[in-house]
Amino acid sequence: MNLSASAGIAPVEPGEGDGSLDAATQATYDAYRRRTPTSQRLWESARRTSPLGVHSNYRFLEPYPFYVHRAEGVHLWDADGNRYLDFNMAFGSLQSGHAHPKLVAALERQIRDGTIYGYEWERTPEVAQRICDRFGMASVRFSTTGLEATHHAVRFARAFTRRTYVLKFEGCYHGSHDTLLVGVKPRAEVAGAPDRPNSAPASPGLVPALTERTLVAPFNDLEATTRIVREHADDLAAIIAEPIPMNMGFIVPDPEFFPGLRELCDEVGALLILDEIKTGAKYPKGGAGRLGVRPDLMTLGKSIACGIPLSAIAAAPRILDEVGPRKVAHAGTYNSNPLALTACLASLDHILTDEALARSARLNDRLARGYAEVLRDAHVTAHVCHDGPSGTVYFSDHPVRNWRDFLTVDGERSMRYYYLSLNRGLIPSGTGPDEQWTLSVQHTEQDVDRHLEILAEIAPALAGRLEVGEIEESV
Repeated sequence: MNLSASAGIAPVEPGEGDGSLDAATQATYDAYRRRTPTSQRLWESARRTSPLGVHSNYRFLEPYPFYVHRAEGVHLWDADGNRYLDFNMAFGSLQSGHAHPKLVAALERQIRDGTIYGYEWERTPEVAQRICDRFGMASVRFSTTGLEATHHAVRFARAFTRRTYVLKFEGCYHGSHDTLLVGVKPRAEVAGAPDRPNSAPASPGLVPALTERTLVAPFNDLEATTRIVREHADDLAAIIAEPIPMNMGFIVPDPEFFPGLRELCDEVGALLILDEIKTGAKYPKGGAGRLGVRPDLMTLGKSIACGIPLSAIAAAPRILDEVGPRKVAHAGTYNSNPLALTACLASLDHILTDEALARSARLNDRLARGYAEVLRDAHVTAHVCHDGPSGTVYFSDHPVRNWRDFLTVDGERSMRYYYLSLNRGLIPSGTGPDEQWTLSVQHTEQDVDRHLEILAEIAPALAGRLEVGEIEESV
């Protein structure tokens, strides 16, 4: 079974390997194929023009990906007409749920007035003020993708501090640009010492001179991070971190970790960048508000515009003062386009309200408690971690606090859980042991109950008390 490098196992590309599958994997694949023949035909066509037949590596599934026809509310329908109860929500991009009525109405109005102007929209200052007020920042520049936002945040930090090194945390993903595509999901044999990880490139094609300027530290280890920072104190521009890492599952930081990072940055004169592409819309004041920490730069994206491509780099006073022509570069034709900003206003003002987010968090508490009870009763070894509207299940005999802990998670069992759920019309989370679930503002108690019903149905197979082939015969 293709687990991807997230589980420390080399991915197998289509057509590679010896073709052998264990019986359980074969059973899940057979059930999947029975449900998705149209997706298979689409994939056979798509792979002729695009690597793996997809346009993001993370969308590929063995034996082939499924293709979506449409989505509404908390459901999506694939090309074969199968309906799925969606708890992935576009990898956390849709805290709003699919096609929220208030978003649809706002976009329909704006489309009639144009989707891009090449000039600033008259409401752009209003949206910028909303971002600053909501997240407690002084200024903001809009961009389009999370990758662009973290890329520019690092540039702004280097320009402001006149320094070159950046420190990130092992296992965290901040977009696929050269500076930060380092130490993302390293295998144990290249990762280095746990308290002093290597700056391991996460892809061929990266420039060594850039990756060597990116330091890697272990998440949730303030002592080790402090040693690394102090060794580079004179040339460290910034520390970048997710308030809650969401590319090795869902890791709630130790209470002292982020306050310690704030003090450390102040000590050496580096900036603290919080990558809130995922967390920014999961809490009323973002992850920074949830943790009570003050960043110098904050990147926002995904759900702040209900999944319409929009990102933002928000900053504390003075940091963006030098951004401008012939000074610090930041440009983009699609930056602050009116369609995306319309979606942002709808999201922040009418959809992701404090009340709606609190309701999602309460439902998530119910889902997480249900997970713990179902898996305990079925004698499945697992740990559930959650906060706000998201969470994950680790098939592990210990809690996960960092990447090295994550490397021992049972990736095979995690993927089996995913496929068994998928074959029953439930997308339980993002794909793989390194992902999490998201409850949108459109999920209901009935949706949570159905999620837990399916979990209870497949739990005996996860515990090894029922053959996967037996349970898949009914699909």
